[in-house]
Amino acid sequence: MSKPTLADLKAFQAVAEHRSFRRAADLMGVSRSSLSHTVRTLEQRLGTRLLHRTTRSVSLTESGERLLLRLSPLLSDLDTILEDASSFEGKVTGRLRINGNEAAIRLLLQTVVPQFLTLHEGVELDLVAEGRLVDIVGQGFDAGVRLREAVPQDMIAIPVGHDLRFLAVASPSYLHSRPIPETPSDLASQQCIRQRLPSGKLYRWEFHQNGQDVAVDVPGALTLDSSPLMVEAAADGLGIAYVPESYAQAYLSDGRLVTVLDEWCPRIPGLFLYYPNNRLVPPSLRAFIDLLQERRV
Repeated sequence: MSKPTLADLKAFQAVAEHRSFRRAADLMGVSRSSLSHTVRTLEQRLGTRLLHRTTRSVSLTESGERLLLRLSPLLSDLDTILEDASSFEGKVTGRLRINGNEAAIRLLLQTVVPQFLTLHEGVELDLVAEGRLVDIVGQGFDAGVRLREAVPQDMIAIPVGHDLRFLAVASPSYLHSRPIPETPSDLASQQCIRQRLPSGKLYRWEFHQNGQDVAVDVPGALTLDSSPLMVEAAADGLGIAYVPESYAQAYLSDGRLVTVLDEWCPRIPGLFLYYPNNRLVPPSLRAFIDLLQERRV
């Protein structure tokens, strides 16, 4: 059996990660037919099918899953080694991919990204905003940015922003004709604006006071999947919303919203940038982390 080339392996990795020949071909700058031929040749050399192909989708076979699981870290480390060599003279180059939810990516854009791009013109920064939590290693990302509670335990985590606070908010007009809730259990008799998570599940509102944690599956006729929309709906008198303080701040300042259950809404650890602790750290990621830490001093 002739050994596959590095180009063959990278072609397979691109298709496997994006589950699409078209998307992978566009990113690699090759034709779809050429990429398909490369992957098929790789399968012939290995003597096993790596991908299931239909006219609409691409999925991994069991052999493909095993190969991708072991191949991705090796190729990532190889890229890091090459970036280390090219940055020996002090110039950081390469591609840096970071995944996070929309709020996390927005925070990076407002803080560290402008200075980072100015200092390191040779780096291609690829920021992907999505609500669902992904396996950053399996999906080919160098790092992720999430709330501390969502960071996998085997990752190195570095704070990005300050602690944050979720608030239960409602309009004065909504509360005018209803009893103000004093404990989370009082929400059972309220009209709440529920939140659907990216996973499809409904979020259970989480409160804490004096060492007591309470999670409430709140009632409500309205369900949304966006914090800004939840704030607007609450300001329109449609019910109580539970949202990050930053989204509601302007509405609280001008009186369109007021808070309830303040004593049950303490501050919690905020956003953290995280990356694998068993992998070489690319120079571009190291430079990004250095800048993050400088800004927090």
